[in-house]
Amino acid sequence: MMALAVIPVQAQRAPTSGPIARYDMRAGTVSGFAAMGGGMGGAMNMAFGGGGSKVQHELSLRLGSNQAPNGNPKADHFMPAGAKLGKSVALVTPVQERGPTDQLPGQREGQKPNGRLLIFWGCGEHAPKGQPVIIDFAKLSAGQVPPGMWSSTVLRDWGPTLQNSKTFGRWPAEDGKLVKADSSLIGAHRIAGNYSPEIAFNLTQDFMAPLNTSSAQNPSGSSLLTWNTVPAATGYLAFLFGGKMGPGGQMGDMVMWTSSASRQFGGGLSDWLTPAQVSGLVKDRTVMAPSTTSCMIPAEVRSAGADFRMGMMTAFGPEEDFSYPARPADPKQPWNLQWTARVRHRSTTSWMDMPGMPSQTEQQQQAPKKCKPKGLGGLIGAVAGVGC
Repeated sequence: MMALAVIPVQAQRAPTSGPIARYDMRAGTVSGFAAMGGGMGGAMNMAFGGGGSKVQHELSLRLGSNQAPNGNPKADHFMPAGAKLGKSVALVTPVQERGPTDQLPGQREGQKPNGRLLIFWGCGEHAPKGQPVIIDFAKLSAGQVPPGMWSSTVLRDWGPTLQNSKTFGRWPAEDGKLVKADSSLIGAHRIAGNYSPEIAFNLTQDFMAPLNTSSAQNPSGSSLLTWNTVPAATGYLAFLFGGKMGPGGQMGDMVMWTSSASRQFGGGLSDWLTPAQVSGLVKDRTVMAPSTTSCMIPAEVRSAGADFRMGMMTAFGPEEDFSYPARPADPKQPWNLQWTARVRHRSTTSWMDMPGMPSQTEQQQQAPKKCKPKGLGGLIGAVAGVGC
């Protein structure tokens, strides 16, 4: 079979027609609390000696075409051997697909939040005048999100979807396959199916290096959040969510903070941003520059009285773009695109911030405990570093 020549997508001239098919890959590196499964599973892993140094990879594949399939829809992504996913993975066409939603962390879908939400933003010793913005959930109808609470300037871009494609396929699917911590994307990739042209390209960018964070409390009550420089990162964004438990296990007041210099939450900021998007967000200080390695979390965020805080940080990464056929040199010659392919990267980490709990770096340095905590109280104590 003749190899298909591919070149980076050119922005100077729009194609005459097409593309027939669009392919989207999202490759992520996950460290910290989320790499251990998050929630109670992650807590148990930490308590039983899992530590905070585990790293996982995530991979999402999405194919959209404006053609109908020849029979039942079928498509496969053939991987390089280093991916350790076998010869190929099947891109499954779902009957329905649910998109991402902006709801509060820890909030069940459709559940009406209780208490209040205190919103902070920006790096600094103290929160500036006008913060926090306080939202009283008691004034809201069930499931209603306050207008303007989430970012409206950064739109989500998931590429091909079931809704914007005549035929659509995606992976992970129900095949039980998962990308591994030592998987590599470097090498030749080929996507073949019965509803799109064959797609082929070579990747030179692998999964990004993991993020590691550490925090230290200052006498003022603020916290200095620091992290390692991640090669190829285009910018960083930190987010902190906290809550206070109310009667009967119900969530009471909640606290949210972001490192953005303006009130920007959710939307595309919690997604996969392209280098071009990040460049603009760095200029307006929504995203921290790739040279940044620290941010002061204001004292008022910690003094808001939350029983726990969960942090998440994202290092946005590079992008590789391909298209076929190549743009004609003659501007009068038609350019009928068969397909485009885009590969986006990011690295994320998350951590729990509880009274007496060691930082992510301290968790990595501690030796695994020999004992297993007993009961829920012992489990929480072990996670906080005071059990056994």
